[in-house]
Amino acid sequence: MISYYKTINGRIRRIEQVEDGCWIDVVNPDEKEINFLISNFSIEPDFIRASLDEDETSRIECEDGITLIIIDTPVSEVSENGIDYFTMPLGILVTDGHVITISLRENSIITEFAEGVVKNVQTNLKTQFVLYIMLRVATRFLQHLKQIDKISIQLEKQLRKSMKNKELIQLLDLQKSLVYFSTSLKSDETTIEKMMRGRYIKMYEDDQDILEDVLIEIKQAVEMSNIYLNVLSGTMDAFASVISNNLNIVMKILASITIVISIPNIIAGFYGMNVSGLPFSQFFWFPVVLSVVLMAGVGYLLYKKDMF
Repeated sequence: MISYYKTINGRIRRIEQVEDGCWIDVVNPDEKEINFLISNFSIEPDFIRASLDEDETSRIECEDGITLIIIDTPVSEVSENGIDYFTMPLGILVTDGHVITISLRENSIITEFAEGVVKNVQTNLKTQFVLYIMLRVATRFLQHLKQIDKISIQLEKQLRKSMKNKELIQLLDLQKSLVYFSTSLKSDETTIEKMMRGRYIKMYEDDQDILEDVLIEIKQAVEMSNIYLNVLSGTMDAFASVISNNLNIVMKILASITIVISIPNIIAGFYGMNVSGLPFSQFFWFPVVLSVVLMAGVGYLLYKKDMF
């Protein structure tokens, strides 16, 4: 699907056809739409394929006057086990007259621009518009990282008194998300540092300030993801040991109970033998009393040994 947007009276609004200075948003294009982009904007087919590749890493390159910027963006989805966090590449093409964004699926960050949530953005100022998209991406990374931290804290509290694997599996999913985020953020950081050299996109003084803000946000996100990943890894190791220890405690208690309740069976088996001369066999109540006394004694010893 191809949509066209342009800043009109200070707000981004949708338009029906291509105009100078407009922004073109492309989501999961079919062959006809891809051919339209290639023929009308002289875009390299490899640029489009790279933007639609889920495994493409962040990078920047320029060819025939068209600059391709691929940046990894954070994505969250609600699933059966909670919220899944992962990354998705967003292709940004800067031509002589337009900015073109290409993605394989709907992107919440791009949707915010299309719906006018982001204010004071001019689509005709191409470099500045691209930088505002990247700044929004960096901010979204920080938001998702804070959400992951809150979820992990809640799971830690549940794990303190849990003997199940459910919470541990959820922590494992969060750890996987942090690995995705950390890898993508480092790639984005490299791309932004290349942009700061000014060889790919022409920048003015205001643009340089925005790009520096983007780099600061990305560096902060990289540090946060590394810290959260290390903490989460240590937490998972610790609570895996806690769960194992809780299970050992339960087994210890069950073993102690088994020992205590086996005493009457032993005594009943002893006095149930069909032989004469058993001590105190003339007293029918003696086996019962002996069982109670031995159970109490053994139970007390096990209690003193902290087996209960």
